[in-house]
Amino acid sequence: MHRRRFLQNLAVALSAPSLTLASRAADARIGPLQTDSGSLLDLPEGYRYTVVSRAGDLMSDGLRVPYAHDGMAAFPGEAGRIVLVCNHELSPAYGQNSAFTDSFESLPDAVKAKFYDRGDDKTPGCGGTTTTIYNPATRETEKQFLSLAGTELNCAGGPTPWASWLSCEECFESPGTSFSAARLVAREQSHGYVFEVPASASGLVDPVPIKAMGRFEHEATATHESTGIVYMTEDRHHSLFYRYIPRVRGDLLQGGKLQALAIEEQPSFKTHNWSKAGVIAPGESFATRWIDLDNVDSDDNDLRLRGAAQGAAMFARGEGLCTDGENFAFTCTIGGAARLGQVFAYQPSPYEGEANEQDAPGQLTLVAEATHESIMRNADNITFAPWGDLIVCEDTSSHCGLVGIRPDGSQYQLADNAHSNSELAGVCFSPDGKTLFVNIQYPGTTLAITGPFPT
Repeated sequence: MHRRRFLQNLAVALSAPSLTLASRAADARIGPLQTDSGSLLDLPEGYRYTVVSRAGDLMSDGLRVPYAHDGMAAFPGEAGRIVLVCNHELSPAYGQNSAFTDSFESLPDAVKAKFYDRGDDKTPGCGGTTTTIYNPATRETEKQFLSLAGTELNCAGGPTPWASWLSCEECFESPGTSFSAARLVAREQSHGYVFEVPASASGLVDPVPIKAMGRFEHEATATHESTGIVYMTEDRHHSLFYRYIPRVRGDLLQGGKLQALAIEEQPSFKTHNWSKAGVIAPGESFATRWIDLDNVDSDDNDLRLRGAAQGAAMFARGEGLCTDGENFAFTCTIGGAARLGQVFAYQPSPYEGEANEQDAPGQLTLVAEATHESIMRNADNITFAPWGDLIVCEDTSSHCGLVGIRPDGSQYQLADNAHSNSELAGVCFSPDGKTLFVNIQYPGTTLAITGPFPT
């Protein structure tokens, strides 16, 4: 089944019984998990992993791999190599876990000049991205370096069709000083922005915030191939689902229009389903419209509040977001009556972003909602699998795993972290679909998984 038809088929076939423990039966293509002798990640028989990146290791630029591996994407490199761009969700209070291990003063001036926020040269931003060149033929990491520096709490983001990574700050901080983790933190810049990192970067990029994309607790992005419109989630209990329509496709810094999704004829609609009765049933779809937002770079952290007051729909902690180029799927990590997570789909209008969009509006569908009986718990990062399923990272209290959701709505376990309390993050496939990459967020490890994946 072509992945572009996944959402349409899933919306039709989905039913509540398909999300029960009955789905734990061994899948014909991906069997039951085997205990990992390396104590990192349990996988089905016939699958194996290679460690691509590990926090604290020395990189090619002389810096250390930062801790807290989070969102990530894989791009085609030269001669069959794979370029991985990975976020690191660190605040300025944790310099000991950063690329410069709390010794910012010793960095060359040319490196310091590439930091977005130097923190008065005392508590610089510790988040950002690393870029890794991986050779799948030899299973070796050939090069690794810091590619975005001086930002903070870079959680998720998303790849673009023009081969770049959009790295999102999941924070809202203003210049000044404050206490964090029993440490006085100084900031010189405002935070809460999206930054772009080309996959072709060979070192630190110029850290330019794309302010027209809004200042808020950004989570993830996904870009519509045909229009260049960028969709975004927000990690707040009553968050919005955004889109950014750039003036120039592929040049986000040229400005554009920021909007929030609303449900047609149901203003300020809450999708949380926190009551047992719920308001949305799995498989139910709604026609949508989009609301223009103004003052998107406000110092008041009220963008979502103003959007909701204008009629925008609200979601229970928007997290992972992915696209197959046309359709979109995103997670809400505490949605549902059990507050164990939801997966939504957005199908754009054939006139997406155009004046006649409401002639055939986009559709929002509740794809899945976790219960105490379902396999999936607290869905976070998400990606489309080449064989037509959705693959979801869990962020729960223990045994965070990778869960697959088939087009018939049933679920299966693809991997399980039974060896630490860390969440999994950054799930993505190589351009040829033969390697699955995933992060064990803390302290920070990137794994490359290969095996008899379905075709």
